[in-house]
Amino acid sequence: MKIRGLMMDPMTNMPIVILKEAAGAGILPIWVGVPEANAIALEIEKVVTPRPMTHDLLKNVLVGLDTSVRKVVVTSIKEDTFYALIWIERNGMLISIDSRPSDALALALRIDCPIFVEDEVLKSSKNPGGTQDKINNEELKRWLENLNDEDLGSKYKM
Repeated sequence: MKIRGLMMDPMTNMPIVILKEAAGAGILPIWVGVPEANAIALEIEKVVTPRPMTHDLLKNVLVGLDTSVRKVVVTSIKEDTFYALIWIERNGMLISIDSRPSDALALALRIDCPIFVEDEVLKSSKNPGGTQDKINNEELKRWLENLNDEDLGSKYKM
């Protein structure tokens, strides 16, 4: 998956991270909080802050500990909440770390590691009753499918 962009949900005025299949047309919208969206937006826009933000700190700690981030994976959705894992490798050991998807995605952008979504999460986002009402709304689904570049990224302002 790739982060296609950030936008505001016109119905709830909440930020949405749009993930798109790298080799396909599938999309997965993930609603996030404003601070989390801001952390992602800063990296998408390549804004350099005068001091390290939390995700920059995490990247610096991992690099300083000679650890590499192998991938981040959105693993499940339960009761309208998405879950993710950050997979790191250190000294030949693979370790999974529980994470909010927004934090995992913000780190993935900074580290430039692959982003994956479990098939079941993608399937549940397409099935009625499988995810939150926001995703099940047919009007919103059509709107998300017809997004163009002007709707994403640089139009997202905090």
